[in-house]
Amino acid sequence: MRKTIAFILFCFTLMPVDAQRVLTLDSCRNLAMNGNNQLKAAKISTEMAAYTRKAARTKYLPKIDALGGYEFMSKEVSILNNSQKTALSNLGTNSMGALTNGATEVITSLVQNGLISPEMAGELGQMLGKITTPISQMGDKLGNDIRDAFKTDTKNIWYGSVVLRQPIFMGGAIKAANRMADIAEEMALNTVDMTEQNTLHQIDNTYWTVVSLRQKLNLANSFRDLVKKLDDDVHKMINEGMTTKADGLKVDVKVNEADMAVLQVENGLALAKMLLCQLCGIPVDENIKLADEELTDLPIAVGISTSDDENNIQRPELRLLQNAVDLSAQSTKLIRAAYLPHVALTGGYLISNPNTFNGFERKFSGVWNIGVLVQVPVWNWFEGKYKIRAAKAATTIATLDLEDAQEKIDLQVRQSKYRLEEANKRLVTAQKNISSAEENLRCANLGFKEGVMESTDVMAAQTAWQQAQSQKIDAEIDVRLAILNLKKATGHLH
Repeated sequence: MRKTIAFILFCFTLMPVDAQRVLTLDSCRNLAMNGNNQLKAAKISTEMAAYTRKAARTKYLPKIDALGGYEFMSKEVSILNNSQKTALSNLGTNSMGALTNGATEVITSLVQNGLISPEMAGELGQMLGKITTPISQMGDKLGNDIRDAFKTDTKNIWYGSVVLRQPIFMGGAIKAANRMADIAEEMALNTVDMTEQNTLHQIDNTYWTVVSLRQKLNLANSFRDLVKKLDDDVHKMINEGMTTKADGLKVDVKVNEADMAVLQVENGLALAKMLLCQLCGIPVDENIKLADEELTDLPIAVGISTSDDENNIQRPELRLLQNAVDLSAQSTKLIRAAYLPHVALTGGYLISNPNTFNGFERKFSGVWNIGVLVQVPVWNWFEGKYKIRAAKAATTIATLDLEDAQEKIDLQVRQSKYRLEEANKRLVTAQKNISSAEENLRCANLGFKEGVMESTDVMAAQTAWQQAQSQKIDAEIDVRLAILNLKKATGHLH
């Protein structure tokens, strides 16, 4: 047991404190694709567009709404006016009053004509009063009952309804709206594709920049070692009196320049790695190492296939512009539909308390209904005509923007192909120059040792060697970046 624990502790002591994280180009791409916030937002936009498209499809289906409520009225609905109410309340009194007045006039006429005596007229009046008074009271009561029967009791109203609407013909508005939703979803997908390609282009560019700077750092260190060895040899020769201090000072300056070059490349490499970490979504101060940065000669870059040329451009930007043209055309149809006849089927059920289907009965009762609604615009002072012309003009502008973008992208593709051809030629030339520079440096060092060449000749050979090596590094990276830019220009960066 003790031996096992001791072995584990020994393994931990052998582990580096600050382990490096080795990243390949594919791993950098995967990290960037999973951690890029803009790409995440673009993918969420596709979900939004999909939901919007599904919502647009529901425009074809019937809509059902339910409505219910309660209202208190300060006054109730009255079927009778005030005069009619008063007449009904005094129905018996008014009727018997007219009868009594008529009978009184008859009796008075009979007395005046001597047909009856005043005593008999008095008895007839008393008898008439005994008869009309009960009838008058009964008539007033009957009138009040009739008046009460006409009361609506509509101060407190409860109501509810269910309404169904089914579009039959909307002038093509529903179809245009659905097509616009489809185009919006396509635009969201194209935006994701564009964001992915931009992210990959930025990652690849930064990755090969780091590789280039790492190789430049190795070259700067090698050059500094060469210069320091020359400096050491020159100072030995100064001590032996074989050369002057002026030559030593020249070499010292070259050493200082080499040290400064190493420092500048180190700083540039550190900043480039921080940028790569930021793009990959990892801490910028994390110690990373790229799988290709220690390679002396980069493998041959895989170019774009023969089918992926300027005749097969798949740029998401062009697809987005084409979506804009299609969207503008559908918008014109949508505007035109607003000024065409609309037909819809309606139906529903209405319930209320009090209801009006059996007088103003104080209980819930309802009725079914079905109908057809037709809306026909008659006159709008050419508003629709002007709006349609404006929409067509917007479509024309979108079409011109698409054509202009196509021309610019065609030019960009041709430029990228020329740059790739030029980068390949520079790489071949740089590889040839390496052999010449190495042979020149070997001859200069040999001549300096034999005393037939000066230190300045050696420094010149060293500088030429450094430039040849630097040009080779630049040429290799330029080939890869030229291929990258060509794929980006043709829309085949995946």
